Amino acid sequence: MSLLDKIEELREGYSEVFYRNKKYGLNKTVFNGGSSYKIYAEELAGNDFISLNFYITSKDHLLKPCEMPKEKVIDFLMNCSPVKG
Repeated sequence: MSLLDKIEELREGYSEVFYRNKKYGLNKTVFNGGSSYKIYAEELAGNDFISLNFYITSKDHLLKPCEMPKEKVIDFLMNCSPVKG
């Protein structure tokens, strides 16, 4: 599954996800008719956060983490799962 697939799987607006056995509040905003995304997630019982922009161009998909390593963002996107219930 690609990063874009995982991003598109996330609900637009606010939702809660699990990542590494911790719960995060996640906000996903879609811009430009679905060609760019802003995702911000905060650990609900801690101080960790994830922040990124993702752009779809005619030539490529661009992941732009906000002041954090790209690997951290990729790991979060690929391993977070929606809170059921």
